[in-house]
Amino acid sequence: MADFPSHPAQVSPEWLTEHLRSHGLYADATITDIRWEPIGTGQVGDSARFHLTFDHELGGPATVAGKFPAEDAASRGTAGAFGLYAKEVGFYRELAAKLDIRVPKVLAAELADDGIEFCLIFEDLGPARGGNQLDSCSLADARAGIRQAAGLHAPSWNSADLIDTPWLKPKEGHIDQVKALYGNAQAVFRERYGDSLEPEFMAICDQLNEARDQWFGAERGVKCLIHGDYRLDNMLFDIHGGAEPIAVLDWQTVAVGSAMLDIGYFMGTGIGDTLRRAHEDELLDLYCAEMTERGVPLKREGIWDDYVLGALHGVSTAVFSAAYVERTERGDANFLSMARGGCALALQHGSLANLKG
Repeated sequence: MADFPSHPAQVSPEWLTEHLRSHGLYADATITDIRWEPIGTGQVGDSARFHLTFDHELGGPATVAGKFPAEDAASRGTAGAFGLYAKEVGFYRELAAKLDIRVPKVLAAELADDGIEFCLIFEDLGPARGGNQLDSCSLADARAGIRQAAGLHAPSWNSADLIDTPWLKPKEGHIDQVKALYGNAQAVFRERYGDSLEPEFMAICDQLNEARDQWFGAERGVKCLIHGDYRLDNMLFDIHGGAEPIAVLDWQTVAVGSAMLDIGYFMGTGIGDTLRRAHEDELLDLYCAEMTERGVPLKREGIWDDYVLGALHGVSTAVFSAAYVERTERGDANFLSMARGGCALALQHGSLANLKG
């Protein structure tokens, strides 16, 4: 058993007092009671908000947020098999402070040797507005997401100090394992959503499955750190009651790869087809301008081909995740939304032709 809490109900006043004090918080107060409630809609990890009672009045409410392994055994098993929990803990321990992207300040980051039991305690970013994959977002929110992506990619652009981090390297045989599992994932996806997803979009999914040997493990573009699941559900807007525009959450899929995997994913899978079609050029130009300002000169024409391919990352993520995490009503809606947006971009711009070419 881990020597730290791996479920919200296990967080004790004594343990949390110690960790908050180690970060210079509430040095003159002791937590006497904790009340928690679930937050978020994640399917691979469970999140909670903790309401803290202290031994004397502090003049206002005190809360922190936490993240723990998923209760669902299938989701937990998938996360353990692909090292997702270890990646997120590693990100907050070693990488976050070296980047220019707004993430929650971490107050505790614990991981057991099995790579499954873990605990993350963060600053509470509320009041905030959670991004909603199913509702798309405003143009202002999309711009905020693009700016944050540059804050992740530019500091790590071809930076050996960051991209050569040992635990970021795929485990031996990882790509072959994904390829072997993907055919079954597409079969599950087709059976589950064949009557819901537009036929032309399901055809994109089928074709990507047929081309999986060309897609998975292929290296394109300059390497940098990528989020890997860069969409609205993993973002909070107007954090701390509007004091800051955005924070990016859920770093279980952090990896090394082409920045355009994040950008193609965000533009297709993330913000929805309507907003993307209306503002695609503007948002790509904004990304290039933000990267250039951070010392990585880019132009839209120079990133276009990799961007078009990046849309396929959203499609393959939707297909794979649908098969291997807990099934929920919102999850079904989410995976359909992801597939629609990614497939629409891929169909419009010929992503599969670029892949096979």
